[in-house]
This record gives sequence, structure tokens and C-alpha cells, in this order.
Amino acid sequence: MRQPRRSGPQDPAGAPRHPDPQSPPRPPAAPHRLATVEQVEATLGRPAPMIMLKQIDALDEGCRAVLARCPVAAFGYRDGAGVSRTTFIGGRPGFTRVHSPTRISFTLPGPADPRGPVSFFFLLPGVGEVLRVNGTVGARKGAATTVEITEAYVHCAQAVLRSGLWRPRDPAGPPAEAPGEFPGDGPLRGPGVAAFLAAAPFLALSTWDSSGGSDTSPRGDRGAAARILDGHTLVVPDRRGNRRADTLHNLLCDDGLSLAALVPGRGGVLHLRGRGTITDDPDLLATMALRGTPPHLALLIDVEDAEVTANDAVTRARLWAPGAHLGRGKAPDLLAIAGEHLAAGTSRAAGGPPAFLLRALGAVPGLNRLLRLAMDRAYRSGLRKEGYEEVAPAPARAVPSGGGGEVSQARAVRVVEVRRETPSAVTLVLADADGGDGVFDFLPGQFFTLVAEVEGREVRRAYSASSAPGSSRLDVTVKHIEGGRFSGHAHRSLRAGDLLAVRGPSGSFHAGGRPPAEVVLIAAGSGVTPMMSMIRARLAVRTDRCRISLLYSSRGPDEVIFADELARRAADDPDRLSVTQVLTGRDGRLDAAGVRRWVTELAPAADAHYYVCGPQPLTDTVLATLAGLGIADDRVHHERFGGGADPATTATEPRTMAVEEDGHPVGTAPVGPGATLLDAGLAAGLPMPYSCTVGACGDCAVRLRAGEVAQDGPNCLTAGQRAAGWALTCVGRPLTDVTVDIAVSLDEDAAAAGDSADA
Repeated sequence: MRQPRRSGPQDPAGAPRHPDPQSPPRPPAAPHRLATVEQVEATLGRPAPMIMLKQIDALDEGCRAVLARCPVAAFGYRDGAGVSRTTFIGGRPGFTRVHSPTRISFTLPGPADPRGPVSFFFLLPGVGEVLRVNGTVGARKGAATTVEITEAYVHCAQAVLRSGLWRPRDPAGPPAEAPGEFPGDGPLRGPGVAAFLAAAPFLALSTWDSSGGSDTSPRGDRGAAARILDGHTLVVPDRRGNRRADTLHNLLCDDGLSLAALVPGRGGVLHLRGRGTITDDPDLLATMALRGTPPHLALLIDVEDAEVTANDAVTRARLWAPGAHLGRGKAPDLLAIAGEHLAAGTSRAAGGPPAFLLRALGAVPGLNRLLRLAMDRAYRSGLRKEGYEEVAPAPARAVPSGGGGEVSQARAVRVVEVRRETPSAVTLVLADADGGDGVFDFLPGQFFTLVAEVEGREVRRAYSASSAPGSSRLDVTVKHIEGGRFSGHAHRSLRAGDLLAVRGPSGSFHAGGRPPAEVVLIAAGSGVTPMMSMIRARLAVRTDRCRISLLYSSRGPDEVIFADELARRAADDPDRLSVTQVLTGRDGRLDAAGVRRWVTELAPAADAHYYVCGPQPLTDTVLATLAGLGIADDRVHHERFGGGADPATTATEPRTMAVEEDGHPVGTAPVGPGATLLDAGLAAGLPMPYSCTVGACGDCAVRLRAGEVAQDGPNCLTAGQRAAGWALTCVGRPLTDVTVDIAVSLDEDAAAAGDSADA
């Protein structure tokens, strides 16, 4: 077997030339290919025994912690026709449901039909190591896929570090150019394929062995992770790693493979499949040298199919959004998890020390931190020897939201209880998915955005918190809406133990940090939910000498949400709470005369504040009535329902969004068909303001400077705001190329208009 040369090609003076990694390598006429395990191991060597001891056959507590925080995973499978497929799945933290240590399930939308052995690696934003899991497809029901686990282990961070996967990209920088002309026709000449490959430093590569096993491993490189040789041939450098070499061993017995490539900051994915072989051809390896150091081997892929498509999971996961990366204390320590796996494997090995001794060593204070520092140094040192320059991962920027706070990130939660309030309303009691006791901080009256997978699609809906803040449990009350996708799911399908995600809190419908002494609450239907949070929070403080008056309209006695609790609280604390019920089936619809009569008889103090929440017709009636009673606008607060409708009219081809800040360019982002402006901007790493993501809060509002945008409705924009050029990026989809300005928020614009009017 010929051994690859370990130095680059020489120029006439003897100095090594450094090939441009973006230039297409020249294919050898007949590159030498390896065909046996002995040939591979002669170059790589054998993996150290401890590498194989880190493999476990069930998901332990550490693995479950990773799955609870992981928003996206690479997934390799073969379908019913035996065709190899690799894609990215997920879209939110905790998308994988753990049923037992050996069984998981997840949603796989579309026509995918996985059969037999499958494999995954799970990514944590900002973290180098990945969790690899292999198994076999069990039952399938609709889009829900169950997998029986056979092995799991932690993979080192080299692929992520090589690729710079988590480094923020310069959104204003020029896009990567496609490689120069390459010979031959073939799948790699498909629309956008060559340009995507030239910009993709990271990919997931899936292979299969002869005994029914599957493996999906991360691959990363500086610049492009795969280089085009001709219209149907790719080469992927295989640089030094832990010598486990699952991919190489698999290809020796089954040459079918597939891969999915990522470009940081984009929501699209390149899906590719073909046949792979291994080469040690020195001339070909030299074209991929870094600082004179070539890879030790390379994969040659005869490409059968390649296509760039939008990927809903990558778009929704917002892997490169501001603040998305998990900081210290939030991400599970994968090195510590690997240590636990090694302890378990070593104790099983003949003559190995007992697991409890290794675990006791790992429990020494500060040891894990020292091991992390040592491992990071080892990563950097090893990668520098391969020719890499800067290999340390960099976190994404934290950017303030349009509302002045920090950008709201998705929080994985688990349903603790589904409590029936009325025939048409349930309360979901939520807690952190990882079993922690983190509290939910918000202002009474604010809402959260709930995110769930429903029939293979992500659905987001905004619901007011009905519990008081500061608890480790969050109550949100959901009224069933005929045809409502999320409300129907909550009433029919959600059970204790199910995973969701929440964003928030959001909204300005609250009394602030120092609530007024007297509040007047007017609600109808499920509009009582934010009022309940206000009532619970105020009455919990025994020293608060508040006065709360609630006028609550419902269809009938069976539809009064929180009926028993409201009656009990009013009876127990009549000096601080009074409740007036209006049942439209008995008393008729609440109209302007009824509201005026109730407020007049109540005789609130001159500095009382009024809070109104309910269907829009009733809200309009109440607002007009209060204005007629001379109540100042700054003492009247109301909540608009809306958002979360299915997409409106959308473009059928990609568009470009240019983002400005006070007229100065910030960057650009491609917007795929059906994608929102917010999804595209966050995927590109642009500092997009947002909060609720369902069109209810207005924090994502931008000025539309050029182009046309379709916006899902209903949403919180008024007709006047839309006419003035405002658009909500979270529900806005471009019909043309657009330019938006993020400099001014809706609140600032309204304040400026008020100042102008006063002047």
C-alpha cells in the first residue's frame, strides 16, 4: 500500500505550496483506493481501548439532559426502498421524547419512511462535543417515529472546531463563490449545489455496516468540508481524529452513503447521496493540505443525487440567532457525561476498576473544569498541527430585543398536569423539562408563546399566564377554538410528561413593578386568564391594601373559567376583591350601557387603572365607553388577541431581505419560500428584534423601506401602522426583495408621534 506524503507539493525553490482550499482539486487519473481494514489501520492505527469503552447501550441521565436541551439533530436512515438519506430534524429544545432508557420518539414530517438501523448526532448550540446515538426504527404512527436504542456515546469536538460551526458570520460579508469550472455533467451541477458546497464547512455523513448497524458522524473543515472534482464526484478530507473510524470501516463493506451539509447562518440544507470509497492517493491529498499538512485519507463520493432544500428544523432551531448558544451552567457538560460513560464501560471490562471509584474521582471539586481546560488545549494543539489557524469556538452576540430586554429564547418545558377548568378550557401546568426548579419570572398579565409539534409542523400560539409569577410552575389556560390547531392539540392530545417549548414573557398588558392601588378588570371568555394572574399575585401579598374589581362575561355557568376560585377569593377577601358575573345566556350580551352602569356604581378612585381583555368587539365597546366616561387613555390598558394564523400569500422563489439601522446597512439574508423575515434574519445572524414570535406583541416591528410583505393575521398592527409602513417580521413573508429598518420600535414611534402632537 502506498503511504500518503506528509508534506505539500514543492515549488522549484523547494518551499511548499499551500493550495487554496476553495479551489477545486484536480482529480487523479486513477486514484488509489483502500479495500481492507488492514490497509485503513495501517494509516490510522487502531483506536485506543478507552475510546470503545465510552460506548453505552442505553440513555443515562446525562444523555437525557442533552436531549432535553438539544434543538436539532442529524438523522441518517434508509427508506423502504433502501435509499440512503441524511437530514436534520427537530426545531426546538426537547423535540426528542424519551420513553425509557432504550426508547425515544420524534416527529419526522413529510414523506420520510425510515426502516431498519438509524443513527443520530445531537447538537447543542455553542458546544463542540456532540451526542451520537444509534438504534433501530420501531413503531411508526403518522409522523411520529419510535427508535429502539442500541448505543450512545459522546463524540469529540474536532469536527465542530474545524468548521467554526458556532462562530458568528459577518452577515454583510460577500457570499462564498462557487468553485471554478469543473469537468463533466452530473448532479453537482444542479441549482445552487456547487455554491452551497463551497460555503458549507460542516456536514453529517451517514454510512451502514454489514451487520445491520448505522452511523452518522459530524465532519468539518476549514472552508468547504467537501470539494468538487467533477460533475458527479466529491472528495471529503479525512483528517486526524480518535481513530474510531466507523465511517471508513462501514464503507469497506457497504459503499452506500448520504450526507447533509450546513452553512452557518442559513436555513437551507444540501442533501446528497451516492457511493463512497477511501483513497490515500498522495497527489489528491496534497491538494487539500493546510499549511503543508495533508489529510491522512480522503473519501471519494460518486454522487447519485444532490439537492439544496429548505429545512424547517434548522430554520426553527435558530442555531445562530443572537443569544442562542448555551452558556456555562446551561449546557450539559458532555466531557463529564463522557467520563460517566467511560466509568461504566471500564467497570464492565475485565480487570477494570469499579465504576464508583472513577465516579468518586470525577466528583472532586474543580476537576471537571480542569479536565475541560486540558481537553480544550489538546483540541487546539492537535488542530494547529493539522494546519488550522484559529480553532477556538466563539459565542454568538447577545442583542437586545426591540422591547428593551434581552432576546427571548425558547425554554424546554414538560407538561406536569392538564387541569380541566370548563368543558372548553384546560390549564396546562408547565415546569422545566430537565426537572430543575427554575422559576418563571414575568409581570402579571404578560403572555408566553407556546411551541409544539402538531402533525409534523411547528405551531406557535400566545397564551397569557394565569398563575402568579415567581413559581417553578407556569399555568397557561387554553380555550378550545373550533378548527384551532394548537388548542385542539392541547385538549385532545397533551398529557403529563409531554414536552413543549415556551418563549417569553412578552407583552405590555401588565401593571408594572409598582401596580396601582385600585384596578378595574373587565374580561370576557378566556380574557380572564391574565386577570387571574393579576388577582393571584396581588392577593398573595397580605400587606397589599389593593382594591380589585372584576366584571366578567361568560356564555353560561359552565363556561365561567376559575369560577370556584374567584367565588372563594371574593368571599375570603371582600375588602380587596369583588367579582361581578354576566352570563349572556341569562343576562344578555354585555353592552355599552351595562359597562357604563357597572363602572358608575363602582365609583373607582380618580387614579384607578382599567384593564380590558376579550374578543375585539367587546374590547372596542368597553374602550369607547370608558372614553365617554372621561377616563384618560394612559389609565386604560387592553390586550389584543390574535396571531398564529397559517401562512398567508407567499412567494414561490427565494427573496432577499436587506436590513438597515437608521438608514445604515446592517446585512442581508436570503429568505426561502414560505420563511418569515424573522426566521431568515436570525438564521443569518442579524440583530433582529423579537419576542413572542406570533404577531401579538409588536417587538419585532420594522419599517418597510422597499418591497412588499404579506403578513399573517390577525396580528397586533393597526390599520394605521400598516399604512405607515410597519411590518411584523415574525409573521411577515416577502413577496419581493425587501429592505427593512430596525432602528425604531413601535413604542418609540408612538412616543415620537405624541411629542410631535403636543408640540
